Amino acid sequence: MRVRSWIIIPVLLAIVLGLFLAPRPDTATGKEPFPSLGPLGPVPTPPDNPTTPAKVELGKMLFFDNRLSGDTSTPCLSCHVPQVGWGDGGDICRGYPGTKHWRNCQTIVNSAYYNKLFWAGSSKSLEAQAETAARGAVAGNGERDMMEARLLQIPEYVKRFKEVFGTHRPHLKDAWRAIAAFERTIVQRNTPFDRYMKGDKGAMSAKAVNGLALFSGKAGCIQCHNGSLLTDQKYYNLGVPENPTFQRDAQHQITFRYEQYAKGVTEDIYRTTKTDLGLYYRMKRKEDMGKFRTPSLRYLVYTAPYIHNGVFRTLEEVIEFYNKGGGEDIIQSLYGFSTKTNKIKPLNLTENEKGALKAFLESLSGEQIIVNPPKLPEYAVYK
Repeated sequence: MRVRSWIIIPVLLAIVLGLFLAPRPDTATGKEPFPSLGPLGPVPTPPDNPTTPAKVELGKMLFFDNRLSGDTSTPCLSCHVPQVGWGDGGDICRGYPGTKHWRNCQTIVNSAYYNKLFWAGSSKSLEAQAETAARGAVAGNGERDMMEARLLQIPEYVKRFKEVFGTHRPHLKDAWRAIAAFERTIVQRNTPFDRYMKGDKGAMSAKAVNGLALFSGKAGCIQCHNGSLLTDQKYYNLGVPENPTFQRDAQHQITFRYEQYAKGVTEDIYRTTKTDLGLYYRMKRKEDMGKFRTPSLRYLVYTAPYIHNGVFRTLEEVIEFYNKGGGEDIIQSLYGFSTKTNKIKPLNLTENEKGALKAFLESLSGEQIIVNPPKLPEYAVYK
């Protein structure tokens, strides 16, 4: 039987396009592919806050300046110290005097690439994050009018804000824009992993290359840590154990109760819950209890302790936690239902495989990023 060409051509075209566009199974897992690992590209910059050298320099000064806080003791620098990975080096953030925070300080290195910030994704930009941190009751605790009044009494800042933003006086909204511009310069793209992915096959050791294969295959890390930033920026409950600090420190408990109240939970949850409910505080859906945003794995050599509550102090501890398939679901024990992800299961990694995986994770960090502190301007003295 003769088949007409006007029938064959569309069919062939549909088949070719289908093969080209259809999701292809991951060769290691047989499942749908994840965003490819790769080197970081240029830093994304919002069109309403273009980066300029003068703005970055102003932002650096404000980042280090303790006057953008309540009692002038908690500038951005207090929780994001260059020498300890641009976090604060502790398991739980220090908090404003009289409080103790309830989560681990995340590094600002490569934070320019995130589309959501904080462990529950509550800020959508570095500009918004800077304001939230400076004004948050257990962070900077700064009062808007007072912080702006301080800037106004510093002639050097009045001059610089006018040069950068064209205003006759400093405005806090511009201060957050300047700080964000500075933070967008704290990036690391020249790691052994980046160089390897760009074609330098000698940039990573054979052990680290083996670890990359495990990361993408048997260990399954790529399910959540994918793309060039090595995070899908989604939220998961892993069954992370509680940090014992909460059980022995009254100030942590008081701050945690305040956070429960401030985030509008029900009275029952306020009175009975002793664990951080993560994404639930934003969404108020029980299926989000205990879930936290996937962090990037870049620069992690310098950013211990790890996880949202800083409960793991070494990469070996983190790897062993995942090797066991995560931990027990605290939400299950509290409420009788589970929100723990089914993405992690016991891995049965050998000691050699654990070592290779660690070597790969270490290849995601380059040289430590240290900056010289700026000279901060003085207040005007009126006589």
